[in-house]
Amino acid sequence: MSNEYSVNLTGSTHRTSTATLHIIFLLFTKNCLFKITPPKAKWCQCAVCGNHGPRLHACVHCVHFACYQGHIQEHAKTNDHHLVIDLDHGQILCNACGDYVYDSEIAKVARGIKEKNRRSVGLDKEFLGWEPDDVELTLLQAHPKRRRPTPNSTIGLRGLINLGNTCFMSCIVQALTHTPLLRDYFLSDKHVCQFNNDATRCLVCEIARLFQEFYSGNKAPLVLHKLLHLIWTHAHHLAGYEQQDAHEFFIAALDVLHRHCQGNPPTNGDSTNTCSCIIDKIFTGGLQSDVVCQSCNGVSTTIDPFWDISLDLGPCPYSNGNSKQADKSSPTSLTDCLERFTRAEHLGSSAKIKCSNCHTYQESTKQLTMKKLPIVCSFHLKRFEHNTRLHKKINTFIAFPEHLDMTPFMSTRRNNNNNHSTVKIDPSDIHNRYSLFAVVNHVGSLDAGHYTAFVRQHRDQWYKCDDHLITRASIQDVLKSEGYLLFYHKQILEYEG
Repeated sequence: MSNEYSVNLTGSTHRTSTATLHIIFLLFTKNCLFKITPPKAKWCQCAVCGNHGPRLHACVHCVHFACYQGHIQEHAKTNDHHLVIDLDHGQILCNACGDYVYDSEIAKVARGIKEKNRRSVGLDKEFLGWEPDDVELTLLQAHPKRRRPTPNSTIGLRGLINLGNTCFMSCIVQALTHTPLLRDYFLSDKHVCQFNNDATRCLVCEIARLFQEFYSGNKAPLVLHKLLHLIWTHAHHLAGYEQQDAHEFFIAALDVLHRHCQGNPPTNGDSTNTCSCIIDKIFTGGLQSDVVCQSCNGVSTTIDPFWDISLDLGPCPYSNGNSKQADKSSPTSLTDCLERFTRAEHLGSSAKIKCSNCHTYQESTKQLTMKKLPIVCSFHLKRFEHNTRLHKKINTFIAFPEHLDMTPFMSTRRNNNNNHSTVKIDPSDIHNRYSLFAVVNHVGSLDAGHYTAFVRQHRDQWYKCDDHLITRASIQDVLKSEGYLLFYHKQILEYEG
């Protein structure tokens, strides 16, 4: 490490020694102490107003403490001391540009102090993920089907600081960090970075760091500034401080994570998966589309991968295969939505297709069914309507269950049962059963709304995540919520050793 740290600000270079940064992090920055020992600097207070906050900052050029109510900015302007440290989170603020500075030297100093504090209380080793030995591997191969374990602790519950209309991001992060297999993957340190472990470019490295923070045992709220910057960098349509759609952020996050994960293309000809990365393994399913010619009954089948299923909530705009009249009723439950999603749709005379069997343009019906179910089923209830005349939110209550059986909507059952979902379930269908583990809600209107999330910590404990506030909730609170994004996890997992 060099003896000096320099940042070019508005044409001039400001320097401060790493020794100064080391002392400030060691004595004053709260997040480095893990809240194990009482603060060593209770005498720290704003030199102007005498208060201990909010957001107390320390100048790295001289001995000066001031709050973020304009006093630290006045000091910077008067003395040309532009670099200060936020004592709550250890971030470097540049008063010349009004933004925070992220530097590898500073991060190295912070990591060194954290490592020293960890050793001082006997925590001399980093967390190491479990890997099966030869005996355990033999047992797993002999018993491939197992029930997913549920942890019996509250570790992993952390609030997230709202950086200004970032609740859409916070609720998705809460859902992802409470996705069991995704948690196991990152806590086992399985990620191999494609960017030479450059966390400023790799979103997966940042997510891995967040998982470590979530499950470290620390309860202090987290700031997702690095994640937000990476999303802005790799998904330009989400850049800016205006409120974004949580569903759009979810899909964009999965897309970037998928692109930054290292995975191999499938070799078995399975078109429902694009690669073997952790994102595809957990979230990708196969959606079968059957187009049936009304003249010769020829069937054209395609299978497309999906990360989530978007479900309409308004009146059905199309007719089914047996009626020319459109169904004007609206769904009232998740089962209704799925039943309508997998119902045959008559495409009509204005959408004739050329049949590959009779080689003429004919009317047809189209039906979507589940060819392959993912480990995590994500459902998007389309509550926001946007058209040329009207923009509105659908506040209709849609009932959704704690446990969901997807068997009636599978291709093998739906297509072979004349579109009737009330079929007898045989014991093998237990592999299509899911349990709810996260719900994202949107309260308010399109113009003034707010996102919150419910997450399940283990089998029977639910918590409501409202930015930095984490409160206990009941399953009744969850099931009575409006529901915008629903996340279900498979109850039975298969070992693919």
